[in-house]
Amino acid sequence: MIRLTNIKLALDHQAHELQQAILSKLSIDEAQLVNFSVFKRGYDARKKSNIFLIYTVDVDTTENEQLLVKFQQDNQVKETPDMAYKFVGQAPENITERPVVIGMGPCGLFVGLVLAQMGFKPIILERGKEVRERTKDTFGFWRKKILNTESNVQFGEGGAGTFSDGKLYSQVKDPKHYSRKVLHEFVEAGAPDEILYVSKPHIGTFKLVTMVEQMRAKIFELGGEVRFSERVEKIHFDDNTSSAISTEGVTPELAGYQQKQVTGLTLASGEEIKTRHIALAIGHSARDTFKMLFDEGIFIKAKPFSVGFRIEHEQSVIDDARFGENAGNEILGAADYKLVHHCSNGRSVYSFCMCPGGTVVAAASEEGRLVTNGMSQYSRHERNANSAIVVGIDPSDFTQGEYGAQTDSVLAGIEFQRNLEEKAFRLGGDSYDAPVQLVGDFLANRKSGEHGSVAPSYKPGVTYCDLSEALPPYAVAAIREALPAFERKIKGFSMNDATLTAVETRTSSPIQITRDKETLESLNAKGLYPAGEGAGYAGGILSAGIDGIKVAEAMALSMLASK
Repeated sequence: MIRLTNIKLALDHQAHELQQAILSKLSIDEAQLVNFSVFKRGYDARKKSNIFLIYTVDVDTTENEQLLVKFQQDNQVKETPDMAYKFVGQAPENITERPVVIGMGPCGLFVGLVLAQMGFKPIILERGKEVRERTKDTFGFWRKKILNTESNVQFGEGGAGTFSDGKLYSQVKDPKHYSRKVLHEFVEAGAPDEILYVSKPHIGTFKLVTMVEQMRAKIFELGGEVRFSERVEKIHFDDNTSSAISTEGVTPELAGYQQKQVTGLTLASGEEIKTRHIALAIGHSARDTFKMLFDEGIFIKAKPFSVGFRIEHEQSVIDDARFGENAGNEILGAADYKLVHHCSNGRSVYSFCMCPGGTVVAAASEEGRLVTNGMSQYSRHERNANSAIVVGIDPSDFTQGEYGAQTDSVLAGIEFQRNLEEKAFRLGGDSYDAPVQLVGDFLANRKSGEHGSVAPSYKPGVTYCDLSEALPPYAVAAIREALPAFERKIKGFSMNDATLTAVETRTSSPIQITRDKETLESLNAKGLYPAGEGAGYAGGILSAGIDGIKVAEAMALSMLASK
């Protein structure tokens, strides 16, 4: 087949016009066109008075070979790549060792699914509950402030992405088209077909719940096992193979670490499971597990992340600013945005995890600490739009100032996050009510007393205060500079009645569990495969799923080689 890119049509074009554009581009007549399908549909809204759709289509004609030769110098006419997923191997029927996957967020889900599809019968261990019970606990927290520290927005089947906008797009390089495998599995599990072709696909929480259940059922059917409320207490290593890593050819940080081989793990219940292959897909909030790995001598590095607030506007304000008279168009849907500003103090401020037509949600996973996140349903019909407005934080910041950690270890970023979350908890009234301030008051450095036209959506509730106390001074200064700059890009962005809700700290993992680029194993622990967001190798549902496939393949190849 032939893939045509960059076909531009008016937003209100008629259905037959796409076919006419194909015929015109290829200079063929209708009799030579066998069929075509839309691979991708996006839009260009840079000029809101002239928004148009952009198509990528796969075309079959009676003249495919001749046309590819004719257009060989045209980058918009190429052979359709083979995007079908191909398994790297198949487990032997007499398999004796079962791989273990720790965590069942998007990454762990795909590690387990792909291993199961190859016949390896994985055991998946999830510290939280199955997705429907987890949903009950999470909604209970939002209504009654009763936090289950093992079943919440961060922990449980489906991972943190379950309570989000369900975005399914990513900027990661994907030369092997693993993203298509992820999307096809989602569609087979009940996602709408449109996620295969719209440029910014999303699903929403309620659809994700059902999909996760269907994918779990498939893993069971293929011989896999999923166990809930099973927290890993300790990972075991073979002491007989432990040896100091040579200083030759390694980074200075790695020199002196012990090379280990995984042999199994112990659960919080005391049960032991023996295995030489463990995927570590624990998510960005498994702080106790990070500490356990650090104590076990696993090579871990501190990494940058970002902190800030959630900003809310009425969705109509964003729609009007982005789409003008086309606001409300069914194809365009609720408008989103992506913003960045480089500040005079050297910091960068950017929007993160933008949720059109959604809500700000309580995302705490530890007692006495307050965290926010954003969530949308598939319809995106809620009154407000929200996004995180965050400031980049570097490991050099972790021990600095009032909010700095009292340790300079690689885990200092965790303490830095906790300090901010504890401060937000206190500002909210020593409860899980979130501290809130109007943007106009934040910019004027005065305390807010009540909301204006934008009612905060955060549940359980909010407390109006001065958010200049919620972040380090350099972060507050950076956001105060960035908001008016964003106003110049989106009219109404820094309007007085927009609201800021604190605090956003879980933008990404504060550590990286560094792995070998070829085998994907920990640099000093054979058989341990750090994966997904928690290990520092993904940032969202799609990229986590892609990383899960890569890790599943690496584990499979290792197990097959050892037979």
